[in-house]
Parts: sequence; C-alpha cells; structure tokens
Amino acid sequence: METQQFRDRRPDALGDLRVLPDELLCAILELLSPPDLARLACVSSVMYILCNEEPLWMNQCLKVGGLLEYKGSWKKTTLHRQSIYPKNEEACQKPLQFDGFYSFFLYRRWYRCFTMLNAFSLDSGDLERKKDLTLHEFHSEYDGKKPVLLTEMAETWPARTKWTIDQLLLNYGDVAFGISQRSSKKITMKFKDYVSYMKLQHDEDPLYVFDDKFGEAAPALLEDYDVPHLFQEDFFDVLDHDQRPSFRWLIIGPERSGASWHVDPALTSAWNTLLSGRKRWALYPPGRVPAGVTVHVNDEDGDVNIESPTSLQWWLDIYPQLADHDKPLECTQLPGETIFVPSGWWHCVLNLETTIAITQNFVNTSNFEFVCLDIAPGHHHKGVCRAGLLAVQDKGFKDVESIASLEANSLNYPDMTRKEKRLKHVELGKESSRYGSSWHAKDEFSEAYSNLWNQKFSYDIDFLSTFLEEERDHYNSIWSASNSIGQREMREWLHKLWITKPAWRQLIWKGAQLALNVDRWYACMLEICACHNLPSPMDDEKLPIGTGSNPVFLVSDNVIKIYAEGGFESVIHGLGTELEFYNLLHKAKSPLIDHVPEILASGIVVYESGRYRTFQWEGKEVPDVIVNCNLIKGDCMEDCFPFGVWSKIQFLLKKSAAASCTRIWPYMVTKRCKGNIFAHLRDTLSDDDVLHLASFLGDQLRNLHLLPLPHFQHSIHLDANNLSSARTFNSLVESSKTSATNPSARAVSEGFSIPPEWELIIAALDVRKKNIKNRLVQWGDPIPGFLIENVEEYLPRDLTMFLDLIKDTDGSYNVCGSPSWIHSDIMDDNIHMEPCPPMHCFGEDAPDASVIANGKLDSSNGERRLRKWHPTHILDFSDLSIGDPLYDLIPIYLDVFRGDSYLLKKLLESYKLPLAGRTADLDAFCCGPVDNQRKLKRISYRAMCYCILHEENVLGSIFSLWKELRTAKSWEEVEEVVWGELNNYQSSD
Repeated sequence: METQQFRDRRPDALGDLRVLPDELLCAILELLSPPDLARLACVSSVMYILCNEEPLWMNQCLKVGGLLEYKGSWKKTTLHRQSIYPKNEEACQKPLQFDGFYSFFLYRRWYRCFTMLNAFSLDSGDLERKKDLTLHEFHSEYDGKKPVLLTEMAETWPARTKWTIDQLLLNYGDVAFGISQRSSKKITMKFKDYVSYMKLQHDEDPLYVFDDKFGEAAPALLEDYDVPHLFQEDFFDVLDHDQRPSFRWLIIGPERSGASWHVDPALTSAWNTLLSGRKRWALYPPGRVPAGVTVHVNDEDGDVNIESPTSLQWWLDIYPQLADHDKPLECTQLPGETIFVPSGWWHCVLNLETTIAITQNFVNTSNFEFVCLDIAPGHHHKGVCRAGLLAVQDKGFKDVESIASLEANSLNYPDMTRKEKRLKHVELGKESSRYGSSWHAKDEFSEAYSNLWNQKFSYDIDFLSTFLEEERDHYNSIWSASNSIGQREMREWLHKLWITKPAWRQLIWKGAQLALNVDRWYACMLEICACHNLPSPMDDEKLPIGTGSNPVFLVSDNVIKIYAEGGFESVIHGLGTELEFYNLLHKAKSPLIDHVPEILASGIVVYESGRYRTFQWEGKEVPDVIVNCNLIKGDCMEDCFPFGVWSKIQFLLKKSAAASCTRIWPYMVTKRCKGNIFAHLRDTLSDDDVLHLASFLGDQLRNLHLLPLPHFQHSIHLDANNLSSARTFNSLVESSKTSATNPSARAVSEGFSIPPEWELIIAALDVRKKNIKNRLVQWGDPIPGFLIENVEEYLPRDLTMFLDLIKDTDGSYNVCGSPSWIHSDIMDDNIHMEPCPPMHCFGEDAPDASVIANGKLDSSNGERRLRKWHPTHILDFSDLSIGDPLYDLIPIYLDVFRGDSYLLKKLLESYKLPLAGRTADLDAFCCGPVDNQRKLKRISYRAMCYCILHEENVLGSIFSLWKELRTAKSWEEVEEVVWGELNNYQSSD
C-alpha cells in the first residue's frame, strides 16, 4: 500500500511571503485593522489560520481603551466592541480546518495557553520564612538588604475570609476595576465580567486585575486589611492623596497570569500579601538583569522601559536553560504569607492558580535616597541602578571615579546613533555569579573593558550617585516620563518632608541633593542674602518651596527666585522680560501694580574660581558678565531692555540650541505676600470665595491686557529660514485667486502686510504646528487616537487667519488691534490669597450685621456664605510673552477653574474686553474645506486651536477633566463642550 506523503501547504498559500518566519508574519498582522484582517483571511488557507489566532485578536481588542466585556473569544469581543460583528453569528461558530500546515511558533504559543502549572509548586527554600519579626530585626537584617517571607501577618484581617472570588463577586460584581495588559490604553472590567472571563479564557498571558484605584471604586475594601507594622513608615504619606504616586494595588488573576520581570517604580520597596491561591516568585538582586530581558534607557531624560517575555514564557522557555548558579532566588508564596521586596530588586511573579492579593509600595528611611536618585534627571545612574555595570559595558574604565566624569555622549556604541541605549541581559550559558554582576564581555570588546568587569557592582547610594551627571541642571533638565511623581510634586514633597519631619533633615537634605542639586541653590541663596543684607535663612527655610519651575526660597519676609529653567539664554530673557514688564507697570500707573509682588532687588549670581559672586542688575543695559557670553550683537546692545519680551520671542524662534551655561543664574528678590496660594486653599474655600476669585482674575486680566506694549525692536531680523510665517497677505490673495471656485477672491484688489509684532506671534504658532500629529502621539493617552489622526484637518491651513481683520472702503485689509501682554501661566500655584478681615470682604456690598447668622447671609440675600479668603496677588511673571489675550484663559479655565463654565462666565463679566475683532470677509483668503469664515469667526474655534498648539500638554488636561470626550467623534464636539461658552460672550467695551 502506498504511503500518503505529507503536503506542506505553506509555500503555495503564502507565495513570496513564505520567506518570512511565522513570528514575523504574526507581528505584521498585529499592525492591521480588523477589516483588513478579515480580507486577508480570505486570501489563502494559511492566512486564514494566522488571521484567526486568538492572541492576534486579543491585541486588536486591547488597542481600544474603556470598559471591556468578554464575549467568549477575543475575535468576537473585538468585533462586538467595534460594532462590526456579522448578523449571522452562527456562520462563524465552526472555523475551517486545514491539514498540511505546521508551525512550531504557533504550537508553542498554543501550549502556553493550555499548559497546567501543578509542577511549579516546588519551593527551593531560597527565601527565609519568618514569624513574629520585630521592627528592629526587620531593619537590621532585611530592610534594604534582601527579601523575606513573613507568615501570619494577615491572620486577623477580615480580608482573609472575605476576599474570595464568590464573596467579592457578591459584594462588588458591578464595580469596574482596572485591568493589567500590554497596551497603552486603560482597560476596565466589571468584576462579574472579569470572573466570567477567568472561567472561559485560555490566554497565554491572561488579563488580571491590577487596580491602583480600588480604594476609590470600592472604599469598603480598605477596611478589610491593615498595613503591617513593619511597613507603616511611608514618607509619601505627607502628600495629599491626589498628589502622591500610585502606591497600592488590588491584584486578582487566574492560573498562568502574572507580572513579567521588572523593578518597582522609583526604586521603592514593596510588600505583597496573598489572601488566596499560590504565587511563584523569582528574584534577582539590584543590577542583575535577568536572562531574556532588555532594559531600554533614553539618553535624554533617563526614561527606562523593560522588554521582557511574559512571566509564563520566561518560566517555560528561559528558566530551564539557566545554569544553577544563574538561577534566581525562588519561592512559592502561600495564602496568608507576605513577601517583602527591597528597593531595586528584580522580580517576576507567576500565578499557579487563581489568586487574590494586596500590595503596597513605600518609601522609608532605608530607600529614601534611592528613590530620590531614581527620580533625578539623567540616564547614566538610572541604567546602572537597574542594569548594574552592564549599563556601561561598551567602554573601558580604570575605576569607578572615571565613570562619573564621562560626558553625555561617551557611553554610546560606535555604531549607535539612536538616543536610546538597549542594555541586554547576559547571554545564556555565559559564566556569571548568581548574586553578582560581573558578566563577561563580548570578545571584540573584552580587552577594552575587562577592568570594568573586575569592579564589583554595589547597590550603595554613594556608589550609584557617582554616575549622576555633575553638570546637569536638575531644574532645567528633561524629566523622565516614567517617573512616578512629577517635578512640581517632587519639590513639594521634599519641602513638606523638611517641615514635617525635622528629625530626618540630614537624610532629606541628602535626597534633595540627589534630586534637586539643593546644595548649589542653597549656596546661591546665601550669596544673594549677603549681597542685599537680607536675614540669614532659618532651618525651616533652607529648602526651596515646592511650587514653580525655578528654585524659590522664602527667607523671612522675602522671596528669592533663582532663574534656572530652560538654559542660560532662556533664564536671562525670563528675568529681563519680567523687569521690563514691571518698569512698564510703573510708567503706565496700571492698577495691576497693586496685585503683583514688589521687587526689592535683582541681579546675577556667577560661580567662578570655587566661589559665588553677585552682580546687581535691573534689566537695563548689558552687564559685563553677559557681554562676555556674546549673547547680544549689533543694535540690541543699545536697547533699554536688551533682554526684554521682543528679544525673548526672537530667541524662542531660533532653531539653534540655547547657550549652555550652568554657572550663571539671574535672580530676583520680591516682598513676600501674606496668606497662602490658591493651590493649598482650594478645598477650604467657600463658593463665594471662588466666585470672587473669578471676578478678581477677570479684573486683573483686563489690566494686564490693557498694558502698553514695549517699543517693537525693528532691528530684529526675521530670518526666512527660521520664521515659516514671514509672508504677507498679498501671497494669500494670490494663492486664492488661482481657485476658480472662489470668485470673491477676485474682488480683493490689494492685500496688506502683517505687522511685524504679529509676524513673530504667528511664526511661534507655526513652529508648534509643524509635526503636530507626532507631538500629540508622543503625549498619547488620554488624547483619543481618532482625534490625533484628524488634527491637521481641524487646524487652519494658515494661522494668519486667526488675526482680526477689517476691510477698508478702498478694498484693502488691515489687521485690527494689537497683541497684548500675556502671563501664560496663571495656575493655582500662581494666585495668592489672604484671609478676609471680618465684615470687610464685601466692600460696599457688605450686609448689615443683623442679616448675618452663624457666618451665613439670610435667605433673602441668597444664602451666600461670608468669604474667608480673598485674592490679592498674581505671581511669577517669568513666562510673560506677547500674544492673543485669549491664550491666558487656557490655564485659568483648565487648572484654576477645572472646567467650571460658570466660573469662566463670571471671569468674563469682569473682563469686559473683546476677545475677537470685527473679522472681515475671510472668504477672500480662505481655501479648502476647513478654512471657512463661519469656523474662523467662532471664538471657541480659536481657543481650541490654541489648546492643540500649546507648548504644554493642555489636551491631556482637557480629556482628563471631560472624560466623556474620550469617545468624541470630532474636534468640533470637543470644542463645543469645552469652549462653547465663549461664543456667547459679548464685551462691554
């Protein structure tokens, strides 16, 4: 009988694509949309198989954020979520079967989906199990040193009996919890749907509940457990809840789920208590990158990302290949046990069965300096903290001290042009110490850096801090996007610690040195105090306060601000513009002068020959120390305020990099305001307090926008290579004449040149418009991807259309109105308030005492509560610019008012100035479907465009405040919801 031969259908089914391995084909398919996958599945039998793989459809589904309900398969779930599932579902119940196709890649993936983990329960005893550990024993033997398993710490918790799947389903079935997944989108599932998913799924990397907001979603869960006594010291607890980074998580997952290799954020320590089920743990000490893992470190901001196989994949594919001395510390955690993971330790977790756990990260005296080091800007130290000396494997060094003195670009491979370094794991089979970090180098490099590998890696703060880049200005540098806490919150956190934990000030100072270079700024501040005969700072005043982007010290009745943000040219223009502004305030006798802090002194601090020297400067002329920097050339030397606002705008338009100087800092001393900033008072203010604040801001914006502009520097050269909008209306008219569908263009006999001051402003906007889509993609969530794709269609093709035009009788067009001063940064930390004197805060409208009872007005007066605080000052004018006054509404509305349209209306009632001029017949200039007269006349449209073009991630704030807009179908919908109120505004002037 003739034997039937195996027929490989792959070559015929794939054609030229047969040369690609299956893993690459599957990776390509993940880039396609569901309709494209459906079409491709019809091409051939093999494409049908590849296009119907469940992991492929799982990734498709998770590309869309929001509430998820599993439909029994990922393909069905995806199609249902996108409302494209076929009406006849029965036709899709029986998939087609094909012989003659075998894929080892798909088989291994299938195996991971269905394998059982009974054989993984072995506990090698690597981790000690301890009962009744005292706080002293914990600190002396384990804290910051090694992990440990703690037994019976949770025996008295209600969660030990109440946190079962059935009980949680009964009590919290309709509560939506956050889901962990390999996607940038936030996914949530109702717990009842998640339990249904757990029972049905056969995923190789199952979804699991990993929710840091469970306490807000189900507050009663917080009553079911207590922080163990060993971990109650947490320096982050001085921050308000909305300020502190995520620190506690509810974790629920089925068999095969888990967390892949990682180091906890900010090098915090963690405890994890298991309530039910069993978890398999693997751990490596700091600096030891696990096999199969790649660490990505961004050379600009130090952002660290980990590329790792799934937990199950690592245990199945990589772990068996490890030599005994390469294997990690291992343990199987049992119900009721708590594992402690010290700062910096790599760990990987695999759920052997359905598990429920609670975990928290914390900062205490043992890891505080490491947390501050990790948050500090730069990349050398972050790579070393996670990857050990592997982070500097590509060059030879005689000793550690030489490493610390490297320049920023000295750690790149010869052929590496990207700004991201990939720090790979040790190759399997290479000899290495189980707990050390002395891997052998590749042969071609071994001689060059053999000395380096002889250096023993040490997870010691003194050793790690030598990798900090000494010349990096920590107030000026890019902040890592992966940091668990923002720059502003970090400064406020350190300042609060300094005030509330005086016993730990020596430790806090060391942390502030790492994160803020506080010793440098403190030395500058002392020199400024000595120069101007100011009182010496008290102990409470040695740390900068936590607001703003520049070091600010409160010393007695004085505020000392040292300009550090943005590089030397930026800071000198920041002070120069602010001094020019104050000078104009006095000349114009503006009422605003009563609501800005009084300037007591200003100047420049220079570090030279090992000491700080101070030069007083009022913004006029150019001091010798600046002349020597060659920043001013030509006619600008003769200007009264050579670093004033027009020079500042020109500087911002330069494409060349800013001058780098970390030894010269401008400064300003102002009179300290009484009271407190609005950011600290927000939650204590009455409705009437806030309404009065809105009116106050309207009044002061009016005063600001009416202030005369400084004389425009006609000597400024508009370089056509740098200013993309250096053009006239004539060019627009000529281009519109070419359109036969725009007959009104022919009626325009002559265009009109844009005034040079408007040219600079439009040029600045044009710079931001370039590559706007890429910028929004980088910002990412919560900005909807659909809107990002359509952003260029929404913006006007030519930003000069934002200018208010009037048409003269002779047919020519003029720009109506001038730009105005804009603060650009009126946020909750730049508004100062004072306590209201009794019965004086209403002014002429103060009610008679007889109608006041218990601090409230009687019903005939609208039940308005008496005001406790009233606004007095607007702070920090270093971001001053010239532009459209509408621009100033953005930070006020989004940050101060948090999207309250009634407060915006209240502000506009006192503002009174027009926000749009008498726009002429714009059809003469408009071309294309977007640039039309109706849209451009809407104030809301211009405001929305400014939000999109803003240098800060304003859109992130918008989609955080109005979460319902994350499903918006158009930018017009967002515009109407956020800024629609502006279209009802009628100025009284």
